[in-house]
Amino acid sequence: MTLIYYSCLPQFIKLVTDMHLFLMCLFVWGIDTGIGHALAKYLDNMGFIVFAGVLNKDGPGAEELRRTCSQRLSLLQLDITNPTQKVQNTGVLVYPSLWGVVNNAGILGFPADGELLPMSTYRHCMDVNFFGAVEVSKTFLPLLRKSQGRLVNMSSMAGKLGQVPNAFLVQELSKWGVKVAAVHPSGIQGTSELWDKQEKDLLENLPAAVRSDYGDDYLQELKSYLVRLPAHCDADLSPVLKDVLHALLARRPHGLYTPGKGAYLPLCIFCYFPVWFYDFFISKLFSAEPVPRVLRTAEAGNGNL
Repeated sequence: MTLIYYSCLPQFIKLVTDMHLFLMCLFVWGIDTGIGHALAKYLDNMGFIVFAGVLNKDGPGAEELRRTCSQRLSLLQLDITNPTQKVQNTGVLVYPSLWGVVNNAGILGFPADGELLPMSTYRHCMDVNFFGAVEVSKTFLPLLRKSQGRLVNMSSMAGKLGQVPNAFLVQELSKWGVKVAAVHPSGIQGTSELWDKQEKDLLENLPAAVRSDYGDDYLQELKSYLVRLPAHCDADLSPVLKDVLHALLARRPHGLYTPGKGAYLPLCIFCYFPVWFYDFFISKLFSAEPVPRVLRTAEAGNGNL
């Protein structure tokens, strides 16, 4: 049934659009690169009116969308951490028939050990990934309640615990007819340039003793490991895009989607197995990670005994 639904959906949307019966309006933010960028193109191609919040309106991602998308897509400058670029100033609120909001923007901080990360990294991640999503959702909920539309929160397998507040939203908004879904794609996205900048910020704030214990080569090996990691993930974004579309249009959307290779298994283990087994599974999954300098020295010393 799901395959039939997906195969018929593009023709249905095109038919309705061509007949001018209605045009569904969506707000999607975080579309400069990655999933958000592909999602903006996909939804525009499906016939939606897309208001796309972009961090850099003059960046390469925005320029490509201008070149490849229809005039239905509107690019909006939006840095949720900048007080002068609040979502209330984008003009979307005057549009009377907003059907869906996709909270896609997210900060992928340097996934090093928590001890190494400066507090500014934690604060920035919370400002965008949590408070940003809350602010955008609260801003548009009056329109979503009016349309009885959809709220879709993009997360990751690393943020599976975020499903708890999402469950509260499901309960709170169901009485208004608004359906809420969370999408947890598999994989990790990042580039060498991204890690270079974040590594520089990390080293500038790292206490000398901690830096000595871990060793500079530890961070270099970790960055190399992170850059290689996407090669082991599914580069095909179509399962993610189709799941978002299903969340936006299905009569009974799922509360949680886990598209992509290997996305569902860790969640199942976390939900249905003891915590110690989940910890063991994760440790084996990331067994190729580098080892801090002090621990390597200790292991070498024990080996000589």
